[in-house]
Amino acid sequence: MEISVVIPVCNEEENVGSLAREVSQALAGFRRFEIIFVDDGSTDGTAAAVLAAQVQGIPELRLLRHSKRSGQSAAVHDGVRAAHADWIATLDGDGQNDPADIPALVAARQARGERVKLVMGNRKASRQDTWLRKVSSSVANAVRSWFLNDGTPDSGCGIKLMHRATFLELPRFDHMHRFLPALFLNAGWEVISVPVRHRQRSHGVSKYGLRNRLWVGIVDLFGVRWILKRNPPRPTVVEQGSER
Repeated sequence: MEISVVIPVCNEEENVGSLAREVSQALAGFRRFEIIFVDDGSTDGTAAAVLAAQVQGIPELRLLRHSKRSGQSAAVHDGVRAAHADWIATLDGDGQNDPADIPALVAARQARGERVKLVMGNRKASRQDTWLRKVSSSVANAVRSWFLNDGTPDSGCGIKLMHRATFLELPRFDHMHRFLPALFLNAGWEVISVPVRHRQRSHGVSKYGLRNRLWVGIVDLFGVRWILKRNPPRPTVVEQGSER
């Protein structure tokens, strides 16, 4: 297995089937892959729709289910922990990320070398959202960048590529998926951003509003800065010659 695609979902019954097909088409012949949907306590037919897509010709599909709503960070973490590949691509379950961008993230990482452990998507040029979501995201990104100095223009983008083992070593907490660039940098690795496409939601409704996207994120910043101070950057270890 060369790449695992982890997709956290909650009440996305109408989106998961088409999204699974798009991921399969994007990666077929590119890398050996698996697709892991993590159903975070859905109350609709999301799980049944994932299993139906598996039966209908996508054997690479796997389904994990939370018995109750645990949040996006918990869903991502459980999906990554269950993955078989060394590298993880993540997508939002609403279909707004384009799976066809995954190969570009892989190519960008390979071009920059082994020090890069996180490749972030950057939606700024193609963001398809309401004005309220665009404004709240811009404010949150600006405050976060100033507060944490993570050098990432779009930290909230759902499409990203990350090294599995490095991710699992990071401090784990609720909402950590919003602060991965700062956490990877603090662990001593490089983070790069790549322009990606962004699409309008075709079905369903967003799970995020002004309160849980902007204000909660800003409050989280203080907790993340405390975590970074308690976990100082790791030194680079270089092995030198030894006598035998």
